[in-house]
Amino acid sequence: MRLFLLPVSTRRTLIYCERVQQQLAPGEKPPLSERIIAKATETWAGWERAEKGWQKQLTVQGNRLFKRIPYEEWGLKTIPSASKQRLEDADSGKLKFECLYPRAFMKEERVPGILKALATERQGLHRKRLWNSIVGMPITIPFAAIPVIPNIPFFYLCFRAYSHYRALYGGKLLEHLMSKNLVAITPSAELDEMYTAGLLHPHRSASREAPYPGPAETEQVSRVVEAQTNNGKEDVMLLQRWNGKLIAERFHLPEMEVEIERAVEQVESAIEKEKSELHDEKKEIMEAMAQKTDVKNPDIRR
Repeated sequence: MRLFLLPVSTRRTLIYCERVQQQLAPGEKPPLSERIIAKATETWAGWERAEKGWQKQLTVQGNRLFKRIPYEEWGLKTIPSASKQRLEDADSGKLKFECLYPRAFMKEERVPGILKALATERQGLHRKRLWNSIVGMPITIPFAAIPVIPNIPFFYLCFRAYSHYRALYGGKLLEHLMSKNLVAITPSAELDEMYTAGLLHPHRSASREAPYPGPAETEQVSRVVEAQTNNGKEDVMLLQRWNGKLIAERFHLPEMEVEIERAVEQVESAIEKEKSELHDEKKEIMEAMAQKTDVKNPDIRR
């Protein structure tokens, strides 16, 4: 099973796990959870296709909420849950994990630490919010009395509870794998090429038309990025939104595209917010210093 460690910026990283379809015996049904998800996905897609009405408005508002869910949560949800059987299969070598990463844009010695941090740093948050969602479900029961429209608050809390559960136990599986050194960490020349192309070209079509960058170009771009970080003081974007589709296509993983685009959008917003806050902080300091100078030298402006 392949894991992808994708640095969105020089300080923020997305993890993505390739989804492997379970092989079913003839006549065997998928697990109940998968059937529920498939039905919910089908229903949601049908509501999205509606031209108007409450279904269309619901999907519009719902998709806005989905975009606000942290990309770290979405990434952990792609990792299979830490079930007893899956842990045993990993320990016995029956289930193998490989982690691909772009070595030109992420130092090899940092990879294990990043994987461990992604596995553990949000577990407390997901556990707390899982139980908050479960506790809130009974409160939504009165909404079931509304005719025609389903109990949306209840289903939303169900979705959030399941989402936090998947993120929590996806993190637990990754934590287990890292604690026993069961992940083969492998640098990917293909990821190096795709990252370099994304930083060299202004848009997707230009990247498609250009030949893949070579090692010399990759090294040059990597040095430029390192210089832009100002010795690690600045957070610099490494992925573009349009590049998510190209990476997903390169690895034949269409589901990866939306995960990358969501992560890039959130990280861009976070960096812009940090820059704005830093600018405001510097402005306040300068104003405070100016006021202090005026107090010490009351005749300076006379």
